[in-house]
Amino acid sequence: MLLETPFHPRTAPLCHSRRWRNWSGYASALTYESGHEYEYYAVRSGAALFDVSPLRKYEVTGADAAALVDRLVTRDALDCPVGRVLYTPWCDEAGKMIDDGTVQRLDADAFRVTSADPCLRWFQDCALGMDVVVRDITLDLAALALQGPTSGEILARVVTGADIGALPFFALAEGSIGAAPVTITRTGYTGDLGYEIWVGPEHALGVWDALAEVGRGHGLAPAGLDALDVARIEAGLLLKDVDYVSAWTALIESRKSSPYEAGLGWAVQPRPGRDFVGARALAQEAAKPSQWGFAGLEVDWPHIEKRFAAVGLPPLVAGRASRAAVPIHAGGKQVGYVTSSTFSPILKKYIALATIRRDFARPGRRVEFELTVEFVRHTVPARVVKTPFFDPVRKRGWGRPR
Repeated sequence: MLLETPFHPRTAPLCHSRRWRNWSGYASALTYESGHEYEYYAVRSGAALFDVSPLRKYEVTGADAAALVDRLVTRDALDCPVGRVLYTPWCDEAGKMIDDGTVQRLDADAFRVTSADPCLRWFQDCALGMDVVVRDITLDLAALALQGPTSGEILARVVTGADIGALPFFALAEGSIGAAPVTITRTGYTGDLGYEIWVGPEHALGVWDALAEVGRGHGLAPAGLDALDVARIEAGLLLKDVDYVSAWTALIESRKSSPYEAGLGWAVQPRPGRDFVGARALAQEAAKPSQWGFAGLEVDWPHIEKRFAAVGLPPLVAGRASRAAVPIHAGGKQVGYVTSSTFSPILKKYIALATIRRDFARPGRRVEFELTVEFVRHTVPARVVKTPFFDPVRKRGWGRPR
């Protein structure tokens, strides 16, 4: 039986579709209505409210807290100021990705780390001999993601004690919503203006109600994982065990990915004199790059339509995002594979995230995307492009300059 998040008493009555997915043991809505389209457009033209409580959350405190986080992740955690947030992967000794998530620096000796899957034992093992305490606080914090162009206006009207208009991208602030103490981070998984709200479970329903009340005049809608999947692909954001396989769960070596292979080379920050897990392997890869890279694809939509029309069908790839692996070809040979793909409603293009041989990952390169229509395999033209596909100025620039 699936667990219920602290927001379930509000989300369950709104989920008219009765479509739920198991997310880390919790019941998470796929869509609230029969389809996800309304929820998707709420993300891009109004505001959407996602229950992201199933995220794993860890508290790292103590005199060596900063040193431990710096040892764990590929980003330079010691250089992260208090009140800021880092997105980062972390790796095993071979430089292969275990997980990715955010690191919030709450104080000089206090951090909060989020991840997709359990990492407590790994964090504690890496802390051996250090003056630090690592706690799993997943059940101690409920979380909402408020995302979309009007999210800042909504939040500014309900929060006290924090200046939402002055909160920079990837920063955090402490405040209150009604009687509830909250931490607000300017982060999210949609590639749009957005915030995540971290609150004790005893205050969860009050926070939901306050946001819903103010949000009525700002296009707010509850949104599920189907809409989130489309938005995160447009934003070029990775999904663990879809766009990369964790080093802990990969059955064979070739399924593992380094940050460089997953398009996260920018998040590998060597720091002379300070080692981190996987640093040596990643330094070797930086000197001698892997044959694999990460890229976005734009697939030729008219050719997709023609393939389906030839058998009397509409293009059945429109709608929900796909997590199915699809081969990519060039010159009659397979050169990679798509990991996530979707029709982008706002861009009016069929887009995909791909693992592809490095010599084919250059923007502008022409490749072939494999498309199956009525059990027959075809190829359609595609073009390699940079990600993100959608990157609005408001994501970083909303509110007053700071």
